Amino acid sequence: MKVLLANKYFHRNGGSEAVFFDERAYLISQGVTVVDFSMADSRNDDSEYSSFFVENKSYRSSNHHSVLTSLINGLGIIHSTEAVSNLQRLIVQSTPDILHCHNIYHQLTPSIIGIAKKHNIPVVLTLHDYKPICPTYLRLKHGSVCSDCIDGDFFNVIKNRCADGSIGKSAILYAEAVIQKILGNYEKIDVVIAPSQFMADSVSGHRFLKERVHTIHNGINVDQITRSKTDHGYVLYIGRLSEEKGIRRLLEAHKNATNRFPLKICGTGPLFEELKLNYPGADFIGYKSGDALQKIISEASVVAVPSEWYENCPMSILEAMAYGKPVVASRIGGIPELVFHGETGFLFEPGNADELLQHVATLMKHRELRESFSRAARQRVEREFSLQQHNDKLLAVYNSIIFET
Repeated sequence: MKVLLANKYFHRNGGSEAVFFDERAYLISQGVTVVDFSMADSRNDDSEYSSFFVENKSYRSSNHHSVLTSLINGLGIIHSTEAVSNLQRLIVQSTPDILHCHNIYHQLTPSIIGIAKKHNIPVVLTLHDYKPICPTYLRLKHGSVCSDCIDGDFFNVIKNRCADGSIGKSAILYAEAVIQKILGNYEKIDVVIAPSQFMADSVSGHRFLKERVHTIHNGINVDQITRSKTDHGYVLYIGRLSEEKGIRRLLEAHKNATNRFPLKICGTGPLFEELKLNYPGADFIGYKSGDALQKIISEASVVAVPSEWYENCPMSILEAMAYGKPVVASRIGGIPELVFHGETGFLFEPGNADELLQHVATLMKHRELRESFSRAARQRVEREFSLQQHNDKLLAVYNSIIFET
């Protein structure tokens, strides 16, 4: 088997890349030939196919960009001539059996799907976010969860100015969504992998035929993680410091706690400086990775995931469970599929700081309850979310496509 893997980042940039590289390593270990397609970047891992990678581009907004520049960039996120050309050459040279796309939006663009289909190559897409049914990919409208575009009425993105409140940016994302719908690139996909049942339900019968959507939860390598029995008495948040992650709600709960528990905030983001200034009672430790991150997780008492957007299948929760850490998380998106309330952690209504505080306080007060949740969390992740199970299901999808074609 020969699999062409496409992802715009070829370095560990977040949870989606963790999934991407874990799958890639597994395929190679099984004797599968892997062909890489991505964007050039000085941080990239090594790849023998790097000469085919597209030029590094960032479409992050700048107030100094002219309207003309913004429009040109807008066209680039809809159709990348360079990506189409480079992938065409790569397909001819490598003759893959399957194209598996991960995060391809904007720099690689869904136009690469059409090229693969012209060569009769089946295409798999893993949905790490809601881009096919939400032009801004987060399903948020002015900070609140939203389903306005789920049935394909993308004009809502302009009407609501969903892109940073900007009519111009919103119009570009609207044009991207409409043109992709006209071109039908998403509709050409053979199998869509949804990392949560919530994601599968969101896209089935809307953007994708139900029979083409397969739910395969993300997996964690439990063989490389031992359940931690270390408990240093602090609550841990890991992730991006942005509004949709609910970090402000957690900090407010911590600030208002009668018996304040130690709180470590691991991560960075647009709110970092503001939150650090306004919530001095928390310990902002910045971005951590590798051994430093593993140590912080293994020594925590509780991991808090206070998200206020439709989370898919957060790797942070699976990692916490693998270390045997109780999780207090929002009852939203795919999170309830991972956290069993009263068994491996607690769930609370998104945005409810009082309920969040109540659950955290209960766990911090009762060490024996934390120990019970710890054992249950580890057992559940071994039973249902191991990386081996994830990869076995992925390979079964590949084989079913090859057999059918």
